[in-house]
Amino acid sequence: MMRLPPFRYLRPRTVAEACRMLSGEGPTAAVVAGGTDLYPNMKRRHQRPRTVIALGHLGALRGTDERRIGAGEKLSALEKNPRIRQGWPALWSAIRTISTPVLRNMGTIGGNVCLDTRCTYYNQTHEWRRAIHFCMKCDGTTCWVAPSSGTCLAINSSDTAPVLCALGARLRLESVQGERVIDAKDLFRKDGIHYLSKRPDEILTDILLPPAEAGRSAYLKLRRRGAFDFPVLGVAVWLQFEGRIVTGARVFLNAVSMSPLEVLGAQEALLGHELGERSMTAAGDAAFAAAKPMDNADFHLHWRKEMARRYVLKALEEVRPR
Repeated sequence: MMRLPPFRYLRPRTVAEACRMLSGEGPTAAVVAGGTDLYPNMKRRHQRPRTVIALGHLGALRGTDERRIGAGEKLSALEKNPRIRQGWPALWSAIRTISTPVLRNMGTIGGNVCLDTRCTYYNQTHEWRRAIHFCMKCDGTTCWVAPSSGTCLAINSSDTAPVLCALGARLRLESVQGERVIDAKDLFRKDGIHYLSKRPDEILTDILLPPAEAGRSAYLKLRRRGAFDFPVLGVAVWLQFEGRIVTGARVFLNAVSMSPLEVLGAQEALLGHELGERSMTAAGDAAFAAAKPMDNADFHLHWRKEMARRYVLKALEEVRPR
C-alpha cells in the first residue's frame, strides 16, 4: 500500500485567507480541492508539499453563472449542466471523458486545468523510478525520453486545457497581490516541469467563457480504453462563420507536447474559406506536420502523429454547417 508522506493540513475560511496561507507557507505548500491528482502524486513521492491548503469547501470557488465557472466546481456537476452542454459542447465533451464517474464526483475543473504533466518514465512508483536513477522531472537530471534534452518532455494531458484554449477562455488568478486575468493559452508553458505560468502564490479561482453563440466547437480524444484513460491525443477546434465562410478559427492539439499546441497552419488553411474538403485536408496536413509526439505515452508515436491528422478532420466535420 502506498501511503501519503507527512504534511500539515490547513483549512481556510475564505479565498483571501487561502491566498495569505499560500503566500506565508511559500513554495513548499500546495492547494487541493478534489485531490485526484495531488494525493496519488504525493503517494508516489512525485510531489512532497510540507503544507496542503484545502479549497474544496470554499463556496466562492464553486458554481456557474452565465459565462463563469468557479474553478472548484465539480466535474460531475458540469457534466450534468445543460447550459454547458448546449452552449460549449466541446467543453462538455471534454469533461465527460475525464477519468471515471467516481473521480469526476471528486475532481474539479480547476484541478484538471492545472493537471500535472505526464510521462511513461515519471508516472511510476518511487521504487520503479529509483531503479532507473529517476528522471529530470523528479529527483533526477536526465530526461529518459530524450537523454540529450535539456528540457523535460512530459506531456500536458488535461482534457479541458486545449478546449479552453480553443474557445478563447480567460482565467482569473488571485493572490495576496490582487487578481489578474489571462488568456487560457497563456497559462501553459512548453516545459514538462515548470508547465504553468501561474505563480506559486496564485490560486486559479474562475474560468471565464466566451459567449455561447460566438462559434462552433468540438473536442475529440484518443485513448486505448473508452473510459478512465488519459488522452494520448486530444483535438479541440473552434470555428466562427459568416454564412458558410470561416471567419475565425482556433485548433489545438494536446498530449503531443508539454503544453496545448496551437496549430497555426491549420487555422490559416481554414480562414477565409468554406469548410470543404480542400480546406479541411489542408488543416489536417498542418496538424500532422505540427504534431511531434514523443515515446512517452501509450501507442506508437508515429501512429499518434497520423491520428492528429485524422482527428482534426473528424473534429472539423463535427462543426461543419449542414
